Amino acid sequence: MNTPLSRHALLASLVATAALQANADTVTDWNLRANSLVAGSPLGTPPAIRVMAIVQTAVHQALDGLPPRLATAKPAIDAAVAVANQATLTQLLPDQRTKIDAAVQAALAGIADGPAKAAGMATGERAAAVVLAARAGDGAGGAESYRPHATAGVYVPTALPAVPQWAQRKPWLMAGATQFRPGPPPSLGSEQWARDYNEVKSLGERSGGRRSAEQTEAARFWTYSMPAIYHGVVRSAAEQPGRDPARNARLFAAVAQAMDDAIIGVIDAKYHHHFWRPVTAIRNGDLDGHAATERAAGWAPLVDTPMHPEYPSAHSSLASAVGAVIDAEFGSRALPVLGTSSPSAKGAVRQWKSTEDFVHEVSEARIHGGLHYRFSTDAGEALGRQVGQLAVEQLLREAP
Repeated sequence: MNTPLSRHALLASLVATAALQANADTVTDWNLRANSLVAGSPLGTPPAIRVMAIVQTAVHQALDGLPPRLATAKPAIDAAVAVANQATLTQLLPDQRTKIDAAVQAALAGIADGPAKAAGMATGERAAAVVLAARAGDGAGGAESYRPHATAGVYVPTALPAVPQWAQRKPWLMAGATQFRPGPPPSLGSEQWARDYNEVKSLGERSGGRRSAEQTEAARFWTYSMPAIYHGVVRSAAEQPGRDPARNARLFAAVAQAMDDAIIGVIDAKYHHHFWRPVTAIRNGDLDGHAATERAAGWAPLVDTPMHPEYPSAHSSLASAVGAVIDAEFGSRALPVLGTSSPSAKGAVRQWKSTEDFVHEVSEARIHGGLHYRFSTDAGEALGRQVGQLAVEQLLREAP
């Protein structure tokens, strides 16, 4: 799911993201740092999402665990957040330890020594240890045993699909990976199949696709799939006037857990339904038995196809989960303009006036990129909304 990018593209994206910051606090600052470290690691998207869920949960629990007398003390808060990040990231990203330690040392050096700082550091360490212990056996390290569908003597692709074992992981919020599994995609003889097949065939083709320039830009923007692109959206909401670190820590924990569970649910559904990608279907349009799905022998998508089954859309699910949590957090209050940047668009920034606009753009981008059918983005959005609602019920509604 992750797209290799140059150091220049990553740097440009981080600079653009930092420019979006309005009222950053220690939680949002460390979220930006942690995402930068994760983006610089060799992790793919699902493991990276898991890392950020662990980090943000530890930060939330650290601030929630401060003694009442220190709950609003800046030295305690800043120290707790820094150490919670350090303790989780050094275990989860051992290749980044030098950078992690340098960032934490610089942060702690700026905090005056005293009982508040010491208490914050101890609380951050304890919270990280609890979360790491709880997730140590969540199944992320399980053996990959995917068996490609094969006929003796017939070639099959030799690049194995991504994280088929992810559906065996222990979720944060869901009762199990299958809780929100969508029903099957439409039958190949249906009108919906033909309609959505021809839509992605027309709009998602690499050369000659009937996209507008704006649709092409959005498709390339959303080629990037690491958690940073979604956490940037959350920061644009969290960095509004009047918010405090504890509230932001809870928001990021809810979003990060929802994203991780959404990926678990999506991977379960993908390998359960095992539906073919547009690049496969369109090059074999004469095999589905539908008169309206004409074959295009040399068809290729605008965006390279990820190595996992098609249905449902992971991007749509992630965006919908994030949107559900943000909507619940802000309720009837005016939502700030949302925005984020993307390394796959050379650090370009895109903005939206509502979560609905944001989620809609993500889903449309996956169709215009030639990666998904509309029924798959619809199913992904539905799964993400349900997971996001669980995060709201289990985390946000505990807030005072």
